[in-house]
Amino acid sequence: MFTGAGGLALGTRAAGFRHVALLDWNSDACRTLRENVRHGVLPGVADWNVVEGDVRDCDYASFGSVQLVAGGPPCQPFSIGGKHRGMDDGRDMIPEFIRAIREVKPAAFLFENVKGLTRAAFKNYLSYIELRLRHPEVLSRRGDAWVDHLARLEEVHTRGSREGLHYRIVRRLLNAADYGVPQTRERVFIVGIRGDLDTEWRFPEPTHSRERLHYDQWVSGEYWEEHDLDRPELPERLAGAVSRLPTMFPPVRKPWATLRDSISDLPEPRPCRDRPDALFHRLQPGARAYPGHTGSPLDLPAKTLKAGVHGVPGGENMIAFSDGAVRYLTVREAARVQTFPDAWRFTGSWTETMRQLGNAVPVRLAATLAASIAASLVPEDA
Repeated sequence: MFTGAGGLALGTRAAGFRHVALLDWNSDACRTLRENVRHGVLPGVADWNVVEGDVRDCDYASFGSVQLVAGGPPCQPFSIGGKHRGMDDGRDMIPEFIRAIREVKPAAFLFENVKGLTRAAFKNYLSYIELRLRHPEVLSRRGDAWVDHLARLEEVHTRGSREGLHYRIVRRLLNAADYGVPQTRERVFIVGIRGDLDTEWRFPEPTHSRERLHYDQWVSGEYWEEHDLDRPELPERLAGAVSRLPTMFPPVRKPWATLRDSISDLPEPRPCRDRPDALFHRLQPGARAYPGHTGSPLDLPAKTLKAGVHGVPGGENMIAFSDGAVRYLTVREAARVQTFPDAWRFTGSWTETMRQLGNAVPVRLAATLAASIAASLVPEDA
């Protein structure tokens, strides 16, 4: 659901899931998906069923047996950069995600949204969402406000009732950089396992760390050697953190991936239009830094890639060079930051394509979570 450019879909595909449908209303995003389906750019993509339209009109039960419902409902109602209207925002499609669960009764679900959903202003609404995900068949009554429905759900939940469809859920705020994505992107994930299944699940442990990156850069110097660069002076702001690192043995996790790690093998972009794929790695003019939007240094994970306000990508979708210069990330570079495979094609204008990328779930993080869910659903002797 809410497939967009396909980050979550590609991650679940990599984990072994076969899609019965990919739903989205945005015509540009659906063109992106169909372009990749038509060309069969990756194994298993050519048979994707892309359904363009309003999810509120969808008959989810028509898709038959479903093991996993996955999606990130529109984040604008809860985004720190938005209008903060939350549950009063007409774009709140979380109830549709819950309806899908109620109608197809999947073995598991994977829900993603912005960190802003956990803010104090939405505390009660988040509790309401979680209780609805636990008990998707407990419906509101005609005329009920969401707070009335919340009270009924609380009664059902505290009774410990396990009749009907119910899910065991866990929620965690994850930073994509901790799982090898070259981007510090914090998002809320909620995973549910159907209550009648005799299986356990927990979030995968992080595989990468800031401490290991600091170690490789400022203790061993291995990072600079790998990129054939002279080691720069240690920034004063990092002196305290680096002084607390071990000197004999590195931290056990892998280093955070940096923007340089992800794009250094790409050629310098040019403002060319003479190739069919020029949009993917074309220099986009007009980048400038301004307060709150200063771009991403090359030797750290990129800052959170943003969809932008009113479709205009923000300054954080830029590279900030050591000499003070800035330039926009190209489409291909932004796709690398979101860990899309290079074979993946995007359609639409540069602004629309960057919006698709800014809204996406990083493919690598999606694959990590989906693979863990898949493993819990498959019997050990299968």
